[in-house]
Amino acid sequence: MMAKVAKDIMNRIVTAAKKNTIGRDLAVKLLSGMYSGLPVVDDEGKVIGVVSEFDLLKAIKNGKTLEQVTAGEIMSENPLCVSEDASIDEVTELMIKHNIIRIPVIRNGNLVGIISRCDILSSIIQPEFVTIYTD
Repeated sequence: MMAKVAKDIMNRIVTAAKKNTIGRDLAVKLLSGMYSGLPVVDDEGKVIGVVSEFDLLKAIKNGKTLEQVTAGEIMSENPLCVSEDASIDEVTELMIKHNIIRIPVIRNGNLVGIISRCDILSSIIQPEFVTIYTD
């Protein structure tokens, strides 16, 4: 069996923010519990940043309200991304080295997926369960 690469385990359904998404909308999405951060894309779908709960907290600490800030203003620019052909080892190494939870997956700069730590763990484990169907 060939070694798995990013496109084999990435989540292909990705929620991304646009630069003009306001902080309040970002907070609502992040508070849903499904995300700790979101990629930010331009109109062509290119990843231009990542925005996290931490970025929202920093904006509030700096005296802004969530209605006053946009993803483009508070995002971390030049985020780490991996190509869809990156090895899982490479993705894991980046996550460990930079202490990040998820990494956008790109093709020609465009967002095509996202890989989280749990996606990697899920791809490694072989559950000790079987499903038996009987009549």
